[in-house]
Amino acid sequence: MASLKIGVVGAGIGGLTAAIALHRAGHDVVVFEQAKGFFRVGADINLTPNAVGALDALGEKVKAGIRRTAARPTHRLSRTWDTGVETSRLVMGNEAEEKYGSPQLTIHRADLLAALAEDFPLERVLFDKRAEAITQDDSGVDITFVDGSTYHVDVLIGADGIHSAVRTSMFGKENPRFTGVVAFRAVVPASKVANVPNLQAFTKWWGPNPQSQIVTFPLNRGEDIFIFATIGQDSWHLESWTTPGKVSELRELYADFHHDARALLDACDEVLKSALYERDPLPAWSKGQMTLLGDACHPMLPFMAQGAGMAIEDAVVLGRALASVKTAAEVPAALKRYEDTRRERTSKIQLGSRGNEWMKEGGNADWVYGYQAWNVSVDGEAHA
Repeated sequence: MASLKIGVVGAGIGGLTAAIALHRAGHDVVVFEQAKGFFRVGADINLTPNAVGALDALGEKVKAGIRRTAARPTHRLSRTWDTGVETSRLVMGNEAEEKYGSPQLTIHRADLLAALAEDFPLERVLFDKRAEAITQDDSGVDITFVDGSTYHVDVLIGADGIHSAVRTSMFGKENPRFTGVVAFRAVVPASKVANVPNLQAFTKWWGPNPQSQIVTFPLNRGEDIFIFATIGQDSWHLESWTTPGKVSELRELYADFHHDARALLDACDEVLKSALYERDPLPAWSKGQMTLLGDACHPMLPFMAQGAGMAIEDAVVLGRALASVKTAAEVPAALKRYEDTRRERTSKIQLGSRGNEWMKEGGNADWVYGYQAWNVSVDGEAHA
């Protein structure tokens, strides 16, 4: 079968997932990454069953790799910030795996990337490649990099995040919007907070307003606890989105929270502080032979913990839409099928994350967790 030459800009979670799916379908895939290599950077990630199921179907190597260091939260809990009262409890663990076909896993971003990188030919990842100019015509897409090198592909996928160069080349420059919310991230040993109940659960402490919350979940097979706390802030003037924070500020901002939550913050020795940015949902993701996935087209607030999950789902559906495409002339229709399949779901989750009410007092999680990216109908998809 004839194959397409496909370029993926960005070797992050969505980019590598798409690369694996497309490589598995027989296409000639190359990934362009602006970093000089894979480094242990980034935050910790909550992979809900919809994301884990999508990754598992990539193959046994990825399936085993994402479980190597991950934790499996026992529950998804909601607690009120001041009284500590539980407002919702959803059993996860083995019960979620039986219900949805896959468990919830919490994992460091670097460990997830390592598991994906093990399943894609490393020689097909070109590092230190920052896109400078991107043009397209009927013959495909040409990328010029800052180092002066050029590359021609039949299809170009922008998996290059909220500052996407591919997005800019398609739709013009547009700056992401500061949400007025900042986040603190920290990791503490579970042994240091052993007296705090429900340590092995994914727990969300709902604050006095939608911007204020504390989320905790286990990492490293339960040996560590990740803390993610958000709060409103009028502006962000620092050049970097992430900077070392002050533990004293963290504790002061949440001083009125329940003692269980404060005990976790009291155990922090260091913390990172980040600004949270977003964009409105795009009316279109594709143009000619180019398309977008993940944060490049639908960056969202983390309040539904679905940013990585949506990128993974996008990548799988895009891989399916392009799997049987043999010529460049067929690409635009395939990209439209992908976009039409994904836009409604990602927009709903993007706006739901902004509203920050999902599962506050319980409800049905099936529409999020039960989504099957490998089985959802992709209109016009050819089946063997």
